[in-house]
Amino acid sequence: MKVLITRPRAQADSFADKLREAGFEPIYFPVIEIRPMEDNTALERTLQKLTCYDWVIFTSVNAVDVFFDNRSPLPLGEGLGVRVSAVGTKTAEALRKHNVEPDFVPDEFIPEAILPHLGDLRGKWILLPRAEIARKDLPQAIVRAGGIAHEIAVYQTLPTQLDEEGLAALKSGVDVVTFTSPSTVQNFFAVAKQNGLDPLNLPNHPRFACIGPITEKAARDAGIENLIVAAEYTTDGLIEAIRQ
Repeated sequence: MKVLITRPRAQADSFADKLREAGFEPIYFPVIEIRPMEDNTALERTLQKLTCYDWVIFTSVNAVDVFFDNRSPLPLGEGLGVRVSAVGTKTAEALRKHNVEPDFVPDEFIPEAILPHLGDLRGKWILLPRAEIARKDLPQAIVRAGGIAHEIAVYQTLPTQLDEEGLAALKSGVDVVTFTSPSTVQNFFAVAKQNGLDPLNLPNHPRFACIGPITEKAARDAGIENLIVAAEYTTDGLIEAIRQ
């Protein structure tokens, strides 16, 4: 089975290796790239006042990488005054590489899975280092709970240069197209259309595999019905869902 990888090329190798180990043939076809904000003044100012916050919520590995890039240890974690939540096991692992043990790790990036575990948020400051185009559900839920949500855009999700070999494979027919974020869904559709393909009627009629419910919603909103959704919201869970 040929499995198309649409996530950024820099993050695709470990996913591809796991696909090969599972007996699949990975096809690289990145449709986005991650780039830190050129002007991170807002983040630098926030870091100077980090102890004013009660929680920092990291919703992706990308946010962790940019937040800690070339910086000395920050006052995060138990006993340091600022508690930390990491959405998903991979984000938690990224924090541990910076010697930060998250206080809370929800499995899902939905307010219902996060807010009940943060305690009384009334009057509390919550920092959200995020993508420039991040969804507003979580900060809006924090505000409804009486908290003060401070969003800082720390990275951009941008279209990337077309992979001609991946496009050729897509045109000849693959078995599964994987999506690991709403941005991969949106940019895949744009790239397919720009290159004369109907994303809802592709050669070989592949299945579409989503890493979790947020990505699944983006795929359904785009009109995709033939979906596989991972039970565990990681690339390992995605591979297991494809296998099954």
